Amino acid sequence: MWFDPMCPWAWITSRWLLEVEQVRDVDVRFHVMSLSVLNEGRDVPERYQQMLQSGWGPVRVCIAVEQQHGPDAVSALYTAMGTRIHLGKEELGRELFAAALTDAGLDPELAAAAESTAYDEALRASHEAGMRPVGADVGTPVIHAPGPDGDPVAFFGPVVTPRPKGEAAGRLWDGVLLVAGTPGFYELKRFRDAAPTFE
Repeated sequence: MWFDPMCPWAWITSRWLLEVEQVRDVDVRFHVMSLSVLNEGRDVPERYQQMLQSGWGPVRVCIAVEQQHGPDAVSALYTAMGTRIHLGKEELGRELFAAALTDAGLDPELAAAAESTAYDEALRASHEAGMRPVGADVGTPVIHAPGPDGDPVAFFGPVVTPRPKGEAAGRLWDGVLLVAGTPGFYELKRFRDAAPTFE
């Protein structure tokens, strides 16, 4: 799954996938995409532009952790960071990043990566790896699921609230595999009239 820590829908999808791991033979790997990278050069409302500016920090910290400690550490940091952002409603910034790093058993000094462009090349590469197969007209969450020939099929979503748990989580995953295994399948969509629910 490719995530931006700021996105509440990606957070819910990530928690669903962790539920899926408990009931299906699935090994979930978390990778970083960036809404800030995705929206570069786009005409977006000023309020959203301000959010995108602050969005560079958390993804840089995630990439720094991935480079220094590997993908399992990214998963732990995402859980810690997402808990503070989405459940705790804490403000993005160095204090949050340092606290989340500490929660994940990592060096809080890595929070300095938030202000550094040194990780931007790797960030863009991770973003591109996740988004290229699904296209630029979507955001996050993006998942890559096994396709009919064994190669991954990329999808935006699923966007769901609240997250399914237990066997219900597994059944939704079964559906993802079903559509991923259908040649030529592209999209299911309906109007979203509910706010994210973090349960």
